[in-house]
Amino acid sequence: MKWNWQQKDWPKFSFDKDKLDQLESKFLHQSGLFFGAYKHITDNDVQALTINLISDEALQTSEIEGEYLNRDSLQSSIRRQFGLTTDRRKVLPAEQGIAEMMVNLYKNFSDPLSDSILFNWHHMLSSGRRDLRDIGRYRTHEEPMQVVSGPIHKPKVHFEAPPSDTMPQEMKQFVNWFNTTAPNGKAPLPALTRAGMAHLYFVCIHPFEDGNGRIGRAIAEKAMAQSLGQPTLIALSRMIQEDKKSYYDMLEKSNKRNEITPWLIYFAETVLQAQKSTERHVELLIEKTKMFDRLRGKLNKRQEKVLLRVFKEGPSGFTGGLSAENYITISDTSRATATRDLQDLVEKGALTRTGERKSTRYWLNVKC
Repeated sequence: MKWNWQQKDWPKFSFDKDKLDQLESKFLHQSGLFFGAYKHITDNDVQALTINLISDEALQTSEIEGEYLNRDSLQSSIRRQFGLTTDRRKVLPAEQGIAEMMVNLYKNFSDPLSDSILFNWHHMLSSGRRDLRDIGRYRTHEEPMQVVSGPIHKPKVHFEAPPSDTMPQEMKQFVNWFNTTAPNGKAPLPALTRAGMAHLYFVCIHPFEDGNGRIGRAIAEKAMAQSLGQPTLIALSRMIQEDKKSYYDMLEKSNKRNEITPWLIYFAETVLQAQKSTERHVELLIEKTKMFDRLRGKLNKRQEKVLLRVFKEGPSGFTGGLSAENYITISDTSRATATRDLQDLVEKGALTRTGERKSTRYWLNVKC
């Protein structure tokens, strides 16, 4: 069996443009709606949302690779990257590294891609690692770079990347292609087509000893941001993580040929789902502003503190809903006071209630 890079048409990927046109149009339309809605939230909320979305992407892109990080530490590190006050907590090298890479991507999305940018990202991702030989440079080992699963005595090879000695030429070709297909390049491609192709192309080369998936997803987000002219803040990695099997299945199906329409459709639909997820965060913040405007002067400090905490959890809220115990812990009050406060919030239309007795739960009364 030949891999896609072993075929005569590599790396000239082909695809059916007509099958992608509607998805591309929807992406641009939804992007316009998102950035329009963005203008209706406060500067403080914009800042908080940016940090939350970047930290969530850092968390999820790491989890896709089986690395589980601490959200609070990531947010602390990201705040530091933006020059904001932090809680001065100790941040582990892996959390520091991915936070630095994601903020670098956010701030410098418009820069042309280069070896130095990729090497810098790899240095960040490899912070604290002692098991890698090639950090901040393309791989040089002689043994094949393979993606495998199964027992050691009988592994299943899902993909084998080009040999290490071809990395300089492969990556020179990739970087040139990426910049040539940019919106201001000589052969621009539509946003989702370019982003999806860039991700697949990069991971098929697999130029680094480790970190290729995370850098590949960052490259895809860079491509989309360049097409929109601003950072996307799209929850791409969250959507991939929610159905990781489909992601890896599609990558495997797409590494044996260079006609990649199915992959591009999958990728585009995943991005559109990610867009809707991000939109819900903005809609929630708009609802938050409306609620606090409507209830200004009608809430006590305990109620304000708890409502702010619930909004901070995002569109999904507390897992299983807000309980009286949650309220007691957050507001540091008695059960009797918590019961009165919660009932008052229901009567004021801030919360809705489900269940009875120990199963009673409260939910934000918002449209999104």
